[in-house]
Amino acid sequence: MSWLGRKYPFEEKGPWIRDCVLYCVIVFLILYFLQPFGFSSYSGNKLLASLLFGAVTFLCCVAYQLLVSAPLRRRVKPWRVWHEMLTDMGLVLFIGLTNFILFSFVFHYPIQLNICLLFLYWTFLIGLIITALSMGISYSRFLRRQLNTLLDKTTEQQEGVTVTIHDTRVRGNDLTLPINDLLCIEAQKNNVAVSYVKDGKLQRDEIQSTLAAVLEDLSGFDNIFQCHRSFIVNLNNISSAKGNSNGYTLELGGGLTTVPVSRSFVPKLKSFIA
Repeated sequence: MSWLGRKYPFEEKGPWIRDCVLYCVIVFLILYFLQPFGFSSYSGNKLLASLLFGAVTFLCCVAYQLLVSAPLRRRVKPWRVWHEMLTDMGLVLFIGLTNFILFSFVFHYPIQLNICLLFLYWTFLIGLIITALSMGISYSRFLRRQLNTLLDKTTEQQEGVTVTIHDTRVRGNDLTLPINDLLCIEAQKNNVAVSYVKDGKLQRDEIQSTLAAVLEDLSGFDNIFQCHRSFIVNLNNISSAKGNSNGYTLELGGGLTTVPVSRSFVPKLKSFIA
């Protein structure tokens, strides 16, 4: 349910006229190929009839955009996912009602309430599925595209900056390294394994410490992010990411190592990018 409260659009949307054309094409394809609501029994030219319904759908979209959607978006700030979904479903019902009237005219059906409600029911059901799928796909694509820019890269600002990860053993050796070379840190029982780049190669050192202690040592750096119960990553060194809203795999250092983002940390990840 928290997804419904997120700001929309997830990214810069294209021209709204494109969406109107898309609805027009969907209606045309459904009628011409699936032929629901008794359309298969139509004795006239099915292609022209399907094109007529598509054209009416396009005009409905344009009118709804200019008279309803655009004014609402100007007044309601911020515009959220649930606003978009309700507006889209209003458009679907408006298209359904208009096409029902056209359908009755073309097929010489009487305009009756029970037939109208049945027509709107199936229109609403199909529209709800299409709307949910469209917004879900759009959101997942947005997350994937944004993963490589979770935060502004601070590599240049941190040039020459070193960090120290303290070893809690009495005679332990602290690890000091440039923060730009740090890739990730993994918890391993009573130790942590620090992965970093040295002379262009992956280096991995074990130190007796905990992730909590390491996070405390690195608390002054915004690019240090805990993405898993057992992993901390340097966001500046993310080279690519794969996955969806349920979880991701981050590739660090141009493929030197990979780190998972567990499902429980996905909301925290979204807070950086949404």
